[in-house]
Amino acid sequence: MMELSKGQEVAALFDLDGVVFDTESQYSLFWGMKGKTYHPEVEHFENVIKGQTLVQIFDRWFAGCDDVQRKIANELEDFERNMAYDYVPGVEDFLRDLRRAGIRTAVVTSSNDDKMQNVYRAHPEFKSYFDRILTAEFFSRSKPEPDCYLLGAEVFGLPVTRCVVFEDSFNGLKAGRAAGMKVVGLSTTNAPEQIQDLCDRVIPDFRDFDVEKLLEMLA
Repeated sequence: MMELSKGQEVAALFDLDGVVFDTESQYSLFWGMKGKTYHPEVEHFENVIKGQTLVQIFDRWFAGCDDVQRKIANELEDFERNMAYDYVPGVEDFLRDLRRAGIRTAVVTSSNDDKMQNVYRAHPEFKSYFDRILTAEFFSRSKPEPDCYLLGAEVFGLPVTRCVVFEDSFNGLKAGRAAGMKVVGLSTTNAPEQIQDLCDRVIPDFRDFDVEKLLEMLA
């Protein structure tokens, strides 16, 4: 396994849903139903809101509807508590290899701390895979703004040119690009041809992607 020497530090920054966990289809079902109920005029509402925090969704689509916001928040809390948090194939092995190689790792997600508690209950080992877990509470502007990924570079004291983003949603891919980082697109949520122009490389999962391929992107 290749290990990095001093001065070669690298960070791998991971979105959560659709990248670490194969959960996007479940969220699409949930938000698709909310779209049909509250915004039938919006086609594919579930895709429009991908990558946004719950606060942003409420501010944009449910402003002033306090009762509706509370109802949706409660339903989402119940939904996430019972979700299946299945790992994207190969991601656990890849994360272990990154750790062995001395590459810094962080989750950079629009999910909030409440959601993460569900993750930790489902996967007690989850925290051991990452140096930092940056949730929606850490930044005021969410994807497609680059703030969250710029923060990811900042917490490790690295330039953006030494960071690689792993994303699946359009907003997330745009955020990685806007941050000036190399971007790997996971075709877990959208077809490869839909995201290929927003990233440097497209992969279906992590079974054929390793540390050497990550470092080649930064060479």
